[in-house]
Amino acid sequence: MKKMLALVLCTLLSSAVLLTGCGSQEKADTAKETTLQADGGSADDKTWIIATDTVFKPFEYTNEKNEFVGIDVDLLAAIAEDQGFKYELQSLGWDAAVAAVQSGQADGLIAGATIKQERIDSGWIFSDGYYNASQTFVVSKGSDIKTFEDLKGKNVAVKNATAGADFANSLKDKYGFTVTVFDDSPTMYQDVILGNSAACVEDLPIMKASIKEGGLDLMIPEGMESEGAPYGFAILNKDKQELLDMFNAGLANIKANGKYDEIIDKYLK
Repeated sequence: MKKMLALVLCTLLSSAVLLTGCGSQEKADTAKETTLQADGGSADDKTWIIATDTVFKPFEYTNEKNEFVGIDVDLLAAIAEDQGFKYELQSLGWDAAVAAVQSGQADGLIAGATIKQERIDSGWIFSDGYYNASQTFVVSKGSDIKTFEDLKGKNVAVKNATAGADFANSLKDKYGFTVTVFDDSPTMYQDVILGNSAACVEDLPIMKASIKEGGLDLMIPEGMESEGAPYGFAILNKDKQELLDMFNAGLANIKANGKYDEIIDKYLK
């Protein structure tokens, strides 16, 4: 009788172990399927959370196939593949993306963020620059505004906490115009198109792409741009230095092997 009970118990225990093993494998398989991986590695590896903007064409935007694409999107994918790390890219909008990194809900930010001293002083830690861009004033088609002097007594639309906003604010007192702040680029553009603002300020490559591909009734006057500064990947916590180091190493590698130029030409050539 004791032998029979022992045999039954052993069978039950074996079945439990088998079921547990199957359950673990199913969970592992599910994790592999739902976790964005750049290297096809183990699902137990760290997945970095990267925040970005929603519309900053051609650096991040949704195309006609409803795919999230752009220079920043492709550069991050190429760098992650080169360095063998996994990441999840979250399209949050500029303000929300910055807040997510500040609060620790995201590990890093890639969103056409200009490397500038004010941000460094406030705790931003930047990668090497990955694209140099200037900011430009933009007016509606047919506008008679051709110089900064023509803006006297008028209003200029800017996007919150951007290099373009800084550029406009640095000139407003000298040239006698006011500034209105918006949360996103498309709304800022519309304010100019509708005639509520005489001009807006945007990064030059973004504005060129938006006018060309979006058919916007806007134009870029000559001689109303800044000197320019590089974009950088950013972290706001020194504990994320590993991620920044991998970004820098991967950026150097894809510049050396030609992948970087391929991505830039895809969107800007």
